[in-house]
Amino acid sequence: MTRYQNQIDHRFAALADPTRRAMVERLSRGATPVSDLAAPFNMALPTVMQHLKVLEASGVIRSSKTGRVRTCELDPAALRGIESWLAAQVLQWESRLDRLDELALRLAQQEELTEEKTDD
Repeated sequence: MTRYQNQIDHRFAALADPTRRAMVERLSRGATPVSDLAAPFNMALPTVMQHLKVLEASGVIRSSKTGRVRTCELDPAALRGIESWLAAQVLQWESRLDRLDELALRLAQQEELTEEKTDD
């Protein structure tokens, strides 16, 4: 597995959890202290920190500490990598579906020709 694929796998695994996706959603509005990130969730701070560690280990977020306040922010490059991967998948599937559509049209035309010949 290439390094790029490994990064994408870790990022998708990190985003698979709804709590972490909610945290990423909040961070999309700007850098946020951990205490503010934790506020909407009914969980202990150590549990919130575990979620943040997963996001940070995957490269989706980064954190910094100033005094006693730890602040988290998104890493836009990590999200662009996910977006690029998804865009490639969309192109691949659109191409496959276009080919399938062409095949279905050809088969329908052949069926019409066959029916016309049997009607004669």
